[in-house]
Amino acid sequence: MTLTRRNSESKKSIKLEEIVRLVEGELVGDRSVTITGVAGIKEAQKGDITFLANAKYLPFLEETQASAIITSKEVHSSGKTLVRTVNPSLAFTRVLSIFSDSKPERPEGVHPSAVLHKTARLGGRVSIGPHVVIEKDVVIGDNTVIEAGVFIGEACVLGADVWIYPNVTIREATQIRDRVMIHSGTVIGSDGFGYETVDGSRIKIPHTGWVLIEEDVEIGANVCVDRGRFSKTWIQKGAKIDNLVQIAHNVVIGPNCLVVSQCGISGSSELGKNVVLAGQVGLVGHITLGDNTIVGARSGVSKSFPMGSVLLGEPARPIAEQKKILAVIAKLPELFKDILELKKKAR
Repeated sequence: MTLTRRNSESKKSIKLEEIVRLVEGELVGDRSVTITGVAGIKEAQKGDITFLANAKYLPFLEETQASAIITSKEVHSSGKTLVRTVNPSLAFTRVLSIFSDSKPERPEGVHPSAVLHKTARLGGRVSIGPHVVIEKDVVIGDNTVIEAGVFIGEACVLGADVWIYPNVTIREATQIRDRVMIHSGTVIGSDGFGYETVDGSRIKIPHTGWVLIEEDVEIGANVCVDRGRFSKTWIQKGAKIDNLVQIAHNVVIGPNCLVVSQCGISGSSELGKNVVLAGQVGLVGHITLGDNTIVGARSGVSKSFPMGSVLLGEPARPIAEQKKILAVIAKLPELFKDILELKKKAR
């Protein structure tokens, strides 16, 4: 079967009053405006709707050429048409979904260059792109898209409405549930980094576990998720993983966690629900971060912390404590001069 693609959507337009109802906002200004596109506040032109969620962009409110601006309830403008909402960023996201499709046009069918083992089972309306390799006993659910160059190893199970972008590797026995999205270059189920030292030599420890990725997870580009040593590495419902993240063997990522780019999570560490790791955070192995913990960028976490912690620094500490340390460090040049003066006086 050859691949076909849907026709591109025609340019959309929508009355501003419909947008107001969609976002449950308050309209201030011209009710007759028609919106034909979305754009940032600096780039927007006539016909566009934009948003203002950060106070540092307030100077652009009067300068923007946008036909309407989604703002917070507190914002006022004498000459602009506003849609005032409780959460401007969320409201703009809803509007954005009207005008754009975050996924490319969905291909249909199996490309003739794809290599599928005879035991592979495909659900309805599955799409398989060029040069995909699907090995023995793989199961793929309805409406799932596997783009070009993807490898899916033996006994993997993918749910419905999964989207795998080009050149992803999914190693054997991986389980991926519904509505998961995995971006290009990511490797799921690679061996964990484990060795025993015997007489000065590194002896590889076999990793015989698997990876479980639950519903509504999104994994960015060039992420590595290692299989468990014996059981599973587990990414739970709704978690979002940014690009260039390393998740080691037997790590547990709790529901709705956010892991930002260049983080590294060592083996057997666990994140509770709604944990946020900012960019370049590192975790040692075998620790736990409780629910709703936030770790600031470039922090190194060397021990467990309870739920609700806000951490910063290397090693990571509660943020109030770390801010005091940083304040003292900033005064070190001045303190050093004082010490030199004291030494001169003491001679």
